Amino acid sequence: MSLKSWLFGPRGRLPDDQLIYAIGDIHGRDDLLALLHGTIEQDLATNVRGRSATVLYLGDYVDRGPDSKAVLDRLIDHPIEGAECVFLKGNHEDAMLRFLGGAEGGDGWLALGGGATARSYGISLRGNSGEALPTEIVRASLSAAVPRRHMAFLNELRLFHQAGNYLFVHAGIRPGRSLEEQDPHDMLWIRNEFLRSGRRHGSIVVHGHSSGSRVVVRRNRICVDTMAYATDRLSCVVLEGTSQRFITAEL
Repeated sequence: MSLKSWLFGPRGRLPDDQLIYAIGDIHGRDDLLALLHGTIEQDLATNVRGRSATVLYLGDYVDRGPDSKAVLDRLIDHPIEGAECVFLKGNHEDAMLRFLGGAEGGDGWLALGGGATARSYGISLRGNSGEALPTEIVRASLSAAVPRRHMAFLNELRLFHQAGNYLFVHAGIRPGRSLEEQDPHDMLWIRNEFLRSGRRHGSIVVHGHSSGSRVVVRRNRICVDTMAYATDRLSCVVLEGTSQRFITAEL
């Protein structure tokens, strides 16, 4: 476990009565999520000081890592005590729902890392002889295996959250457009047009989606996707007043 405080970065501010923990892409790493939850609970015990605390999840709970089902179980059944929880939708939840719903293009989810999610629900992608099973068989088996409460959770995910002069969204926003003009697809999937933009967006954008080995801090955005499924590192930014701290759960 490591705790780092940064003394630089974009100018952001939360109201004095708020405290926010924003967690990056989990991708099936329930082991890291359990560690991070424990550290946040310890941090809350010493830092909440009468403020309202929010734990905000930036999406991509599923795929690639080994325990997507366990991640959803933890998020639903074991919320952090003493804090409101806000769950945003990631592009991987979007892709999973499209696959389960049989939407056009939805079959690409398996290649996006969805096979690991299927296996976490006990669904094999191959038959007894090792042959790849038809997509429709996998879809039917997985649809039967995913609990209704998981489906309800996935269908109720939000696209964004605002607090102070921070905007929380999974992937980012289209530069030059107001929040009302944003395309939901961009908020889930955008990369280069957002990442390369030096434009001030009116809010500091806190996001995941664009993974790297370390947290990225720019004058107009903060990315806390540290590629947990591959780096064994799950990160969180702690926002209070004008300060920004970073907590990382590592194995």
